[in-house]
Amino acid sequence: MSRRVLGYSVPLALLLGATLATPATPAAATGQYTVTALKFTVQTGGRTCTIDADLYRPAGVDHAHRAPAVLATNGFGGSKSDGSTDALGKAFAERGYVSLVYSGLGFGNSGCLISLDDPAIDGTAASRLVDFLAGKRAADDGTKADFVTLDGKGDPRVGMIGGSYGGAIQLATASVDHRVDALVPMITWNDLAYSLDPNNADAHGTVPGAFKWQWANGFYLIGESQPITVPNLDPSRINSLGCLHFVTDACQTVRTLNSGSYPADRTAELLTYSRSVSAISYLHRVKAPTLLVQGQSDSLFNLNEATATYQTLKAQGTPTKMIWQSWGHSGGMVAGELNLGSGDLESTYVGRRILGWFDRYLQKRKGTDTGPAFAYYRDWIADPTDTYATADRLPALSQKLYLSGDGKLVDNRSKVTRGSRTYTNWLVPTSHSESSLAGTVGLPDPAPYDTEGTYLGWTSEPLARTTDVVGAPRATLKVVSPKAERTQNSGDAADKLVLFAKLYDIAPDGTKTLVHRLVAPVRVADVTKSFTVTLPGIVHRYEKGHRLRFVIAASDDAYFGNRGIKPVTVVSAPGKTGVLELPVLGG
Repeated sequence: MSRRVLGYSVPLALLLGATLATPATPAAATGQYTVTALKFTVQTGGRTCTIDADLYRPAGVDHAHRAPAVLATNGFGGSKSDGSTDALGKAFAERGYVSLVYSGLGFGNSGCLISLDDPAIDGTAASRLVDFLAGKRAADDGTKADFVTLDGKGDPRVGMIGGSYGGAIQLATASVDHRVDALVPMITWNDLAYSLDPNNADAHGTVPGAFKWQWANGFYLIGESQPITVPNLDPSRINSLGCLHFVTDACQTVRTLNSGSYPADRTAELLTYSRSVSAISYLHRVKAPTLLVQGQSDSLFNLNEATATYQTLKAQGTPTKMIWQSWGHSGGMVAGELNLGSGDLESTYVGRRILGWFDRYLQKRKGTDTGPAFAYYRDWIADPTDTYATADRLPALSQKLYLSGDGKLVDNRSKVTRGSRTYTNWLVPTSHSESSLAGTVGLPDPAPYDTEGTYLGWTSEPLARTTDVVGAPRATLKVVSPKAERTQNSGDAADKLVLFAKLYDIAPDGTKTLVHRLVAPVRVADVTKSFTVTLPGIVHRYEKGHRLRFVIAASDDAYFGNRGIKPVTVVSAPGKTGVLELPVLGG
């Protein structure tokens, strides 16, 4: 199945001026709603920006018969007119909501630079659209919206929905404007530093990870290529200080990542900026009820991102629930799953959950069942009406396996054989998980592989029963690497050891499956100490007779890796060895 890019980014900033507003086109009657193209000139982030939007007004909605509103914008590289964004406007207008769909800053016919859903820029711009829905301001042609349900003077009842870049903007907006009543962010990020440069042993800490160069540079090129793809580009979207179309801080972030170097000052700037445009830095200000929908097939924004957002919101008392659907940036669209482009919400589990969420928090139908706290898609269930399982909480880590010196993965520490094994990295990548953009550009992607001598693996006995893993596995490891120990305090984190942890499903015939091609990059802070790796979350059934294989590899060609040759040895003994923990249903 081809991949669909719904959004995100990385790259630059400044602004050169505002565009002149163009007259709104006449409203086009459709029978169920009218659509009016509008322009808004807003001040945000010290800049003047034009926002291009479409207003969908259901038939029969007027000043005396008001309706709640839904606000939505595009994923990265899209606009108000792309298939999924346009479909959201239509879908909710058909169901009685006033819909305002707009092109995000730097995209479509909206002005200003791409600023990565910065709450101070993109969030503030969206808040000006909430002012319009409140009747507090008019569009540039004088159009006013005096037909949206109000909860108070200047306070419209409004929800937001969208995917990826169009998901992050919701949290950014809600952090600066508490008039937003409900959110449905889909397949989006919690911490852009983790998304682009993940360190799964220090996910939100101070040690950088391994640069996800294919994803990051792919989106960067989408943004920078706009003079070719967008005719008559608004001058306010051109940055004279470095990159062409991104805010300067974002541009510098990409340059640092591509340099392969992490000196302390630039690392601090990278982490500070990446997190300033990430929910991790402002979730404490988000009070709007939030239904998180994340994709299992997603190596850009994996399930751990939604889990981190969910846990933070839940801990602070913000109403929140979470769904792990099948599809994400890496594909995974299957029959029976929500297709945003179709506008058909009632026929899918996720679509019905979204409608229920808006019924409860926008229609204020207090008796509406908004569903369980947690739901997840199961690809091993054939009946499309029964693919989702539910729970009142995330499954706990419930099964431990131990790394034996003979390469076995054993279920009891007493079974561990004393021994040591070593691998050595090469100066070029020797392992492959995915070609991140292969589906997007229509190219085949080779099966995952590891080159002999550049990885270590531990394999279990055939499973005695079917084993369902739901959540993020965790491994506690200790490695020996004298060369890494000598260089790790050089002042440049690029000299620290990098490795990649992953979990395979091995069928009886030897066929290997790397679930959704997900890996856990690690930059080891100190090789003299043990460290814990949180692998990307998965939902996977390991069939009876299959085996689990835990692997640590020296490299992965979708990421930047080690600087120089750094042999790694893993020592095992019954009293002291690596441990793999799994969130297994039923313990």
